[in-house]
Parts: sequence; C-alpha cells; structure tokens
Amino acid sequence: MPKIVTFGEILLRLSTPGFQKIAQAESFDCTFGGTEMNVGAALVNFGFDVTHVGVFPDNHIGKKAKAFIRKLGISDKNIHLKGQRMGLFFLETGAVSRASQIVYDRADSAFVNLDPSWFDWEEILKDADWFHWCGITPAVGEKPAIALLEALKVAKKLGVKVSSDIYYRSNLWNYGKTPQEILPELASYSNVILASRKNIEEIFGIISTEEKGKFQDTAKKLMAQYESIEKIIDTERIQISASHNRMNARMWNGQEYLKTGNLDITHIVDRVGTGDAFLGGFIYGQLTYKDDLKSLEFGNASSALKHTIPGDQNLVDIAEVENLMLGDGSGKLKR
Repeated sequence: MPKIVTFGEILLRLSTPGFQKIAQAESFDCTFGGTEMNVGAALVNFGFDVTHVGVFPDNHIGKKAKAFIRKLGISDKNIHLKGQRMGLFFLETGAVSRASQIVYDRADSAFVNLDPSWFDWEEILKDADWFHWCGITPAVGEKPAIALLEALKVAKKLGVKVSSDIYYRSNLWNYGKTPQEILPELASYSNVILASRKNIEEIFGIISTEEKGKFQDTAKKLMAQYESIEKIIDTERIQISASHNRMNARMWNGQEYLKTGNLDITHIVDRVGTGDAFLGGFIYGQLTYKDDLKSLEFGNASSALKHTIPGDQNLVDIAEVENLMLGDGSGKLKR
C-alpha cells in the first residue's frame, strides 16, 4: 500500500445552506477543508495510506478537526495541537450565471504561527512514497514556508516523489515576501507540478513566444530550467455557467504532449476541492497504472465526480472513477 504524506493548513469551512448568499444566511453548514488534505482524502478512498502534517489550535475546534480527518481515514499522528485559532473560510455557492464566492478569515491562525522545529521530517517521511504540497502553504506565512522547504529537502534526500500545486492565491502573500521570491526554490524540489501557462509566466518569468501550444512551450522551458521536474500537468475548465462546466486535463512529460477528452458536468453540486480531486486521481494513476495518459484520465474523471459531492473531499471509489472513464456518465441506479 503506497504511503502518502501531505502538509498544509486545514480550515473550518462555513457554507451557506443551499444556494443562499452570505448576506441572507442565518446559519452555516460546518465542515473542514484544505487543499493538501483533500488530495490525501481522495487517495484514502483509493486504498492508500495517508498522513497529514499540520497544526490545529488546542481547543474544541482543533480537536473536532482532528476527529474529522481520522473519520476520513487520514492519520493525525503528525498533527500538533498548539495555538488558539483555526483559520476559516466562508463559501457562498453560486448557480447558473451567479458565481460561487469564498471569503477567507485565516490571519494569525495556529498553522501560520507554527514552529518549524516541531516537525521531524526524517521520521515523518521515512518509507513514504509520495509527498504533496501546494502554493498556499508558503503564501500564508514565513514559518510554514520554512517548514515546507525543510520537508522538501528531506524528501529529496530520501528519494520521495514530490508533487506540487503552485496555484498560489496572490492575495494571501502579506508577510513581506512575494511568490516570485519563494516558489521557484520550492518548485525546484518537485517531480510533478500542477501549473497553468499563466502560473509559469507569473512565477518563473518564462514567457512563451509561440502562437499555438503555449502551455507546452512554457512547460518545456520550465523543465529545462529545473532538472528535478519530470511532468507538468494542468486542467482546463470550460465554464458554460456556474452550474455547467466541461473539464479536460493535459500534460507535458518531457517527451510528448498528452490531453484527455472533455467531460461534461451539467449540474454542479460543489465545485470546491475539484482540483484536489484531480491531483488525488492523478497521483493514484501514477503509482498504480504507471501510464501518463491513463493517469490524466483517472484524475479528470475523479475531478468530474467530485463536482457531484458536497464538501471539500472527493469520496468516490476506484470503480466509480473507472466507470466514468469507460464512458458511463448515466448516473444509473446501482443495486
């Protein structure tokens, strides 16, 4: 059973009931979410052993969050209960032509104020097959960025595969550092990077001069700059409305450009966490199929199915994903 380690902040998610706007809500549905943990949750459902590393406040909310990830099947043995505050986000789910909206309230959280010395990465990553991080972690504070760099150095030393989602939430960088100062060094330790052409241009200053194939061009140039990077992947969302999207995925693997077909998602239930579902599916494919196109297709189908599930986590199993990959999107009742 592959061992996966994820590191990042988990937030208390407060969602308006149904499709209410925040302005009209008198109550909120409560759960937890966080991009790295969401990736891990998907992989638990695919049969992998997952440990999440992080910090929760030492209070009833922090203990509730620990219980939540245990319920998902994720190990909490490397979660520290320290500090006073859990980061929050408020979700207003859109419909038809009205977009969903998220409001963050995560400043000065227990995770932001972590001490990098709390984490024994040699022990945490011992026997691990894969380590996953995202660009939000170094965005929220200098201490998480230091801890992440230490983790990546140990992962490289131990030969652990590393994936990163470098979508970085520009409005979170408020501690005096810019993404351009921090993310390139972190990305240099990654083997797989989820990034769009725009991300690559903004973070690394790599500009495509091609009229067509700009993603491939920037991906080639990024891989030439960092020898550790083996694959660059991305998803493409064709947004017809807030309730109806089409999804595909693509990759440059150093030798060829691969792209999946579109999956039509006609009645979106919850879009949050769908990128994490893609990554969870892709990582599963890489460690199981060892085939790049099939990994992309499994990730894309995983993401499509997550759109049908309330909450941050993708809770589908392998058979459901493979069924959609085979073309069965009927949703026919199974008995």
